[in-house]
Amino acid sequence: MSREVRGAAAVSRDRGSATVWAVLVATVLGAVFGGVLLLGQAVVARHRAAAAADLAALAAAASWAHGPEAACATARRVARAQGAALAACRVEGEVAEVTARPATGPFTPGIRARAGPPPEAPGRQDWAPQDAAPPDRAPQAAPPEPGPGQRGPSGLSGPSELGPLGPGPPLAREDPQGPP
Repeated sequence: MSREVRGAAAVSRDRGSATVWAVLVATVLGAVFGGVLLLGQAVVARHRAAAAADLAALAAAASWAHGPEAACATARRVARAQGAALAACRVEGEVAEVTARPATGPFTPGIRARAGPPPEAPGRQDWAPQDAAPPDRAPQAAPPEPGPGQRGPSGLSGPSELGPLGPGPPLAREDPQGPP
């Protein structure tokens, strides 16, 4: 009988240990899940503030000619439309610098953005169109269009083979009077 009592006592000491382990694992998983949710909220808040700051800076730089107050008012309106608040706004000439923060949520990162023309670099020359000839070469004349029966560099015999969207048969035109 003493053996049966010892076995029963050993079983009774282990009773409920699975429940304790289950509660412990659930608590740890809940804490990890909560941490991941907080991290996700922080990332979303940062992205929302960055998007609002970028758009607000572009809006302020686009309206710089109306004065700094009007440009900052435009930036404030754009930031508010993006669900953010403008923390700072400075417009100097064509350059606008703004700081935006998300209007709601537990995290309020302040993100700065700048918009305007690029700063002048030493030795930088004025912008030139891409098709402009370099100063050391004269511009080349465009090749003449091939006449009837002649082939041009593309292998086509002139504008008659070019439709409005490029090589191929011309598009059929609708009859203004409708189908026959």
